[in-house]
Amino acid sequence: MSHNPQWNSFQPPSQPGMKSYSNYHSANSGYHGSYHGSSHSPPGPRYGGGGGGSAHYASQTSDSGGGGGGGGGAEFDIGVFSVGTFSAGGGHKNGYGVNGFPGKEGSPSHAGHGLRETGIIEKLLHSYGFIQCCDRQARLFFHFSQFDGTIEHLRVGDPVEFEMTYDKRTGKPIASSVSKITPEVTPQVLSEERVTGTVTTELTAGAPAQHGRISYENRGECFFLPYDQEDIEGNVTLRVGDLVSFQMATNPRTGNLAARCVRLENPANPIHYQGMVCSLQPDERSGFIERADVVREIVFSSDSVQGDRPITLGDEVEFTIQTVQGKEVATNIVHLEAGTVVFEDVDPTDVKGQVLKALDEVGDTNDPMPGRIRYRVKDTSEVQEVPFGERDLKGSFTLRHGDWVQFNVATDRRDKLQRATGVSLLDQSFLVSGEKREHGVLLSVKEHSYGFIRCVERDQNLFFHLSEMVDPERGLQNKDEVEFTVVPDPKIPSRQTAIRILRLPPGTVRFETVVQAGLTGTVTREPSSKFSRSPGRAAAANGSGDKSNETGLITYELDGATATVTFSHTATDPRHSPRHGDTVRFSLMQSRRTKELWAAEVAVTQRAERPERAERAERPAREPRDAALEPGSIHQGYVTALKDSYGFIETLQHDREIFFHYSMLRGDPEKIQLGDEVQYTLSRPGSQGRVSAENVTPLPAGTLSKPAVLPEVLDGIVLRPLRSSDPDQPLYAGLVQANTTEEVGQAYEFGITSLANKKDYLQVGDSVTFQVEEGGQRATNIKIQRKRYRATVDAFKNQYGFLSYEHEAGKKLFFHVSEVKDGVALREGDEVEFSVVTSHRSGKSSACQVVRISSAAEEKKRHNSFTSQTERPDRVIQRIRTMALNDQRRPRQVQIVRQPRGPDQDGGRGFSARRPAA
Repeated sequence: MSHNPQWNSFQPPSQPGMKSYSNYHSANSGYHGSYHGSSHSPPGPRYGGGGGGSAHYASQTSDSGGGGGGGGGAEFDIGVFSVGTFSAGGGHKNGYGVNGFPGKEGSPSHAGHGLRETGIIEKLLHSYGFIQCCDRQARLFFHFSQFDGTIEHLRVGDPVEFEMTYDKRTGKPIASSVSKITPEVTPQVLSEERVTGTVTTELTAGAPAQHGRISYENRGECFFLPYDQEDIEGNVTLRVGDLVSFQMATNPRTGNLAARCVRLENPANPIHYQGMVCSLQPDERSGFIERADVVREIVFSSDSVQGDRPITLGDEVEFTIQTVQGKEVATNIVHLEAGTVVFEDVDPTDVKGQVLKALDEVGDTNDPMPGRIRYRVKDTSEVQEVPFGERDLKGSFTLRHGDWVQFNVATDRRDKLQRATGVSLLDQSFLVSGEKREHGVLLSVKEHSYGFIRCVERDQNLFFHLSEMVDPERGLQNKDEVEFTVVPDPKIPSRQTAIRILRLPPGTVRFETVVQAGLTGTVTREPSSKFSRSPGRAAAANGSGDKSNETGLITYELDGATATVTFSHTATDPRHSPRHGDTVRFSLMQSRRTKELWAAEVAVTQRAERPERAERAERPAREPRDAALEPGSIHQGYVTALKDSYGFIETLQHDREIFFHYSMLRGDPEKIQLGDEVQYTLSRPGSQGRVSAENVTPLPAGTLSKPAVLPEVLDGIVLRPLRSSDPDQPLYAGLVQANTTEEVGQAYEFGITSLANKKDYLQVGDSVTFQVEEGGQRATNIKIQRKRYRATVDAFKNQYGFLSYEHEAGKKLFFHVSEVKDGVALREGDEVEFSVVTSHRSGKSSACQVVRISSAAEEKKRHNSFTSQTERPDRVIQRIRTMALNDQRRPRQVQIVRQPRGPDQDGGRGFSARRPAA
């Protein structure tokens, strides 16, 4: 609304359907007096003259005027009426409408609802605008719903006709029944040419308000034109001496000239503005600054930047404005501290609302805030609607129509427009929408951007984007239990994807349900263990080639009926595996996906009598076997190798290694380390006479005694590695030879306990230093002496990566995460130090003993400390992302990806002869 003090002079009518006016002074005709007429007046803008008295305008049934009125004269304060449009006795004679201008056939001016006025469209916003009245100093608000016509055809400066009415809520005058008229009938004419002048008198607020004055010179004569606050373009304050440009307008009522559309060109005292760099050209020599005082951008050149610090996207700056060739340009640019420029104020109060228009429902649009949220204002019953954009979400998850959300209201300091920010999804949205939610377990996350979910109700693993996390601050890890919605992938319609992902508490997701627990049955078929025999041998042992015989079978009774159910070795205790005929207790499980039944938690309650036990008792005692291979006896040793699901144990005699599976380990396999001391028992020999370790139990460090070590440190060379490094060699122990002055030095055996670093991968020919145990038979405290190299991490994934070191032609050097010292998490660009080893079996090289020297993030931080460069704010990133390509006001972001090649760069003879013009 306008701040014009004349707003105070307009009051709503005291009686419905009646308006009284006073103090009417016509500037066009010089007419002073009262209208006299009959007690009946014509409808709408048609009036009759008559005798003295107070004039009251009411609805009439006659079209042709009426008689006089009562005593007392009626005087008018607003509206200008040409005397020529009225006749003394009888209403409208010449077909003219209000103010002496011809009305349109069928226009609202003939509807008889009120007095029609004319004006010029001064400003158009999202859904409303303002009209500058032509016949009086007033500026009226109007809503687009009051415009009679297509609103897209309405422009600033168009002449319109309207009726003045009053807002029911505020009581302020507004314009209604707005219709566009031809420019020939508008009483206020603006000159198309802009004139330059100087401000001589400033505007003064308060009552009475004083008009400002602008002086300009024309043909040697100086003129002074008035202007008001509504005539100033932009949110600026004009001071005496400011150079401005404007358009001249004629007031038809007074015939005087006035200044309109006043634009500040060069201030007398430069005003300092603030803003943020929102775009740069590819050469970074110029760009645009988003101003903090008005919703507008201003161009700048890097030559105007003060100081040695270069300009970058997101920099907060202070500047002055100059006009160059009729365009505003930012000059004297100075960097500000981060956080100085504030565009909006965010209310910390959390507000709850419902999504009225989701982002995916809008389609392609240049509007950075296309979404809409409806909410109820606190402590009132008023319902309001606020926009929001993609950057206002706490994440990038999918938001749908009708979702309940929580957000904060941000108010732009420049235009006071509000928007929703910090939008988060509430759990009750899933209850309201009724969408089907599924459960699953996270299998993996690839490159920190996407991953796969093992679903409870689906056969195939489900793809998902990490951006669909509803709560991105919590993050996702492998084996996390999640809840999600399944929809077709917008990029690949044939593929399903998970959206709106929520992390669930551990133990929530169940792939199976317990049908009944505590059942009793008899084992009718033993399961085959995949650790003791191959599937083919298991099938052969069962007398069939069917792999389904790898599972066991239990016969039981349920509700008086006999049934069978399968079970596997994983459902049993490896130390007490059920045999044929044993009585077992188990739980009956059912898959939620396939509805298949199986037995779990199988435990032996009674062993069956077997004939071979009695035969073994009657056999004569045989010669004792080797104690190292005696089944059931307790042994001790050291962990010498660890693989994905199994490992090996070095005996106390250091002469062999014993296989064990992680299922036989009492404890967490992830906590076991190379060289750990363990205790175990041996299984029965298999068909090939091989045994494996069972009941593997870790021992406290120092439980197994070690011999003393001689103080002398020797240099040597590896003659034979451990069998864990070279499985093809027949002997387990490694061999190292001392370098002495003799032709052939003494050789010493070594095992896993002999290595100073248990992860060292010794190979034939490696140079080492070592000591000798007392007795002079074994080497200990072996330290490898390999050449060290430096390189940067070229690529890195979950468990492995590659270094920018070409050991083989055209190939990057591979390394495993287990070779990284202290478990440091490497990133691309990190500088590391390492050694190179070559696998005896595959012949391929890899990096070992990887140590990080410097971090790429720290290097970048140190590099940016000189320039004090800050990250691009979200508003700048969103602005670049939504920038229209056809917007010619902003420079396009162009980057050369391949330099052009000339005709002579390859030794050519240039272009061919130019073809003559026709």
